Amino acid sequence: MSADLPSQGAREESDDEIAQLLEAGRLLFAKDCIYLTSAAQEGHLPELGFNEVAFAGRSNVGKSSLVNALTRRKTLARASNTPGRTQQLNFFELGGRLILVDLPGYGYARAAKTEISRWTGLTRSYLKGRSQLRRACLLIDARHGLKKNDHEIMNELDETAVSYQIVLTKADKLKPAALQQTVNTVVEETRKHPAAHPTVLVTSAVSGLGIPELRAALAALAEPPGTPQPLKP
Repeated sequence: MSADLPSQGAREESDDEIAQLLEAGRLLFAKDCIYLTSAAQEGHLPELGFNEVAFAGRSNVGKSSLVNALTRRKTLARASNTPGRTQQLNFFELGGRLILVDLPGYGYARAAKTEISRWTGLTRSYLKGRSQLRRACLLIDARHGLKKNDHEIMNELDETAVSYQIVLTKADKLKPAALQQTVNTVVEETRKHPAAHPTVLVTSAVSGLGIPELRAALAALAEPPGTPQPLKP
């Protein structure tokens, strides 16, 4: 979406289009983002009436830090030094136009196997059966690239026709050449997956790299301004 951002897009936007998209993202994410509710089992998933965007990724991928950077909040999503701390789906309302869903991390957690199985099953049920889910942002640590469990999630999302977009995190930890190599590898892999968005976004919650571009991409999925607000759960 930006010439300064190492990414692969479906088409090249004009400078005016890019500016408009970035401004729309800035305006939306400047609005209040408030916690609504959490769900620890499938029967507790709320019906909120807005389009939803979910954030998924391996434990310790930097998901909470990215959500906080996007929304300009330091503690909206809880970051932890203990991978796998998030064990439920957390729903946040952004500006009366979009719901952000923070999903439990997968791949590693200091918890009982029964608990890991429970929240992993909940996450996958949500991703497969949520009609208002417009896109899943699949977060990948730029230092490590795609792992086996990332490929498994991608294949499942392909099978259920859930649109998802790869978002590389912690890009500040890599030198430019190594980062570009990771981007190239991931872009090649996304071409094999029909449900994957063609643009791979590169971000850093520390430096702010790619944050405006991700805001713009998500703003394009939000409800139009002035959408009547549904009842809160």
